[in-house]
Amino acid sequence: MTEFRDAALLSKAWPFEEARKLLKRWPEGKPGGAPIVFETGYGPSGLPHIGTFTEVLRTTMVRRAFAALSDAPTRLIAFSDDMDGLRKVPDNVPNGELLRANLGKPLSRIPDPFGTHESFAAHNNARLREFLDRYGFEYEFASSTDYYSAGRFDNALRLVLRHYQAILDIMLPTLRAERRETYSPVLPISPTTGVVLQVPVEVVDADAGLVAFDDGGERVVQSALGGLAKLQWKVDWAMRWVALGVDYEMAGKDLIDSVTQSGKIARALGARPPEGFNYEMFLDEAGEKISKSKGNGLSLDQWLRYGPEESLAYFLYREPRRAKQLHLGVIPRAVEDYWKSAADYHAQPLEQRLGNPVHHIHSGEPPAAAPPVSFGLLLNLVGVLGGEASGSQVWAYLARYLPDATPERYPALDRLIGHALAYNRDHVAPTLHRRAPTEAEAAALRDLDAALAALPEGAGAEELQNLVYAIGKERFGAERLRDWFRALYETLLGSSQGPRMGGFIALYGVANTRRLIAETLAAKE
Repeated sequence: MTEFRDAALLSKAWPFEEARKLLKRWPEGKPGGAPIVFETGYGPSGLPHIGTFTEVLRTTMVRRAFAALSDAPTRLIAFSDDMDGLRKVPDNVPNGELLRANLGKPLSRIPDPFGTHESFAAHNNARLREFLDRYGFEYEFASSTDYYSAGRFDNALRLVLRHYQAILDIMLPTLRAERRETYSPVLPISPTTGVVLQVPVEVVDADAGLVAFDDGGERVVQSALGGLAKLQWKVDWAMRWVALGVDYEMAGKDLIDSVTQSGKIARALGARPPEGFNYEMFLDEAGEKISKSKGNGLSLDQWLRYGPEESLAYFLYREPRRAKQLHLGVIPRAVEDYWKSAADYHAQPLEQRLGNPVHHIHSGEPPAAAPPVSFGLLLNLVGVLGGEASGSQVWAYLARYLPDATPERYPALDRLIGHALAYNRDHVAPTLHRRAPTEAEAAALRDLDAALAALPEGAGAEELQNLVYAIGKERFGAERLRDWFRALYETLLGSSQGPRMGGFIALYGVANTRRLIAETLAAKE
């Protein structure tokens, strides 16, 4: 254990770098042995999405890294800001008119448009918890409505009221002139309409929690405690850090200003802001920022249709501070890279294992072995089998390539076959186009066909690869081998890139490959 911790203390893997911030924050642990508190936030004005998963996953990786460095207890609070007023009607929910009639009210006090829960927030919170439970995250769920209404934030709210002017001094210089006219750190809930009001507020009695405000032309004096008011976003975030004793929370690059201002407010309240870092945002295939309103993103369900959960975790682990394109085209590479890292892990020295993404994905216990066939090879196989290929067809080919190949013996491979079939059917098959070979390419293909015909039974992938390589070298020269392999991919597979041809031929079968070559040559004539 000492060797492991010594290596972890020096590791450059970003979860360990983040965890060391917490060791520096509390070198002797928190007073009284209190747990180190991690927090993630969720705005339930819409359904949980891949960004929610990303934040919880990355925070969990830091939490696990800290646990490897320290015996101090930890908590992860998944906080839902369900007291927020509904600002606009989401595009992806039913009964939009029901929501439109309740604009401005707290999400927890708006009827559920799905008709399954007591409120819109309750429905989305349930989806969030189901979403997080599905992937085995260890967390404590917290509802803003519950905390405000039960008085769990009352002491922190009194603290905000006592430092009201200091908070205004922090926030007002950051606002446009017209926004300053109506800005208030406290957002009272109208006793007549139930709407979260954006109006100036006067602190009447901080200790009693009383505030005064204008509600439809009438001056109202009302408590800000017990769920009768909530705080403006940046003030609310800072208040939560103080009330919950949050030690670590990460946020997207788009919230850098919010982190800065909330940090200043937390200090004004006499507390230390949490540690954390700002991660970069995702881009679509065109390099544009992903936006829920634009609909140019990739959903969690889409990814998990075409690749395993571990491949998504691998993609999200890598380079969190660099903007990355997130679209369907990145899934095959993420699957391949994940399994390569898993295959490398057990033979690596300790310091390399700690920097291997699979260590952080599986908390130090990655799979013992990778599937015997790569995802790329499966994609090429199902590509030549066609859009209507089935799992049983793929396993029939695998049975010739692998002794005793069955889904029960290779469950991870069986899952990859399902992903490959779906990905090919939905996104590859419609785009495949086998072009006719040139005269030089056709001559090389005839040579390949003849060489395959002369092979003995049971030729292995490496022997087949050497054969393909030799023909290419003879026909195209060593300097143009790339052209030969591209020709094989484009004329036989209908794609601009592909697998090691030796492995493909071994999997698809020599006779089937010869038939593919014959079809390609016939199309030229």
